[in-house]
Amino acid sequence: MFFGLVKEGGAHLSRRKAIRTVLVVEDEALVAFDNEHALEQAGYRIAATVDDHDHAVRVMDGGGVDLVIADVALHGEKTGIDVARHAGALGLPVLFVTARCPMEARALAVGCLAKPYAPRDLVAAIGVVDAQLRGARRPKLPPGLSLFAPAG
Repeated sequence: MFFGLVKEGGAHLSRRKAIRTVLVVEDEALVAFDNEHALEQAGYRIAATVDDHDHAVRVMDGGGVDLVIADVALHGEKTGIDVARHAGALGLPVLFVTARCPMEARALAVGCLAKPYAPRDLVAAIGVVDAQLRGARRPKLPPGLSLFAPAG
């Protein structure tokens, strides 16, 4: 499945996407690099790739982020759960990427993608989240993705 810029009738499909710019919050350097590379190849803009809560908050507060992809376990006292709480206060959707999705994730995120995952599954998961945010027909879920029902 390809989520990059595709022309249809002269218009770029990417303009119809809810998610164009992604913040990657990951403290494992190799995973962060793989995520960034896969997302750029798929046509997403990377707002930043950071490895801790404080940097993530600064990027989110700067605006221009459509989705936060966050590992739950981060270096330092604050975790991806804290990142998600801040994102929620700003109205930003969060997709957790983690080996163990915590119970409170359902209230803080649109879903969890289980580690380890293939880069194509991350791209596909974002496509699913994008469709859900737009109210469009949801594509098939990639392996390891759990979606949570919207609150309300």
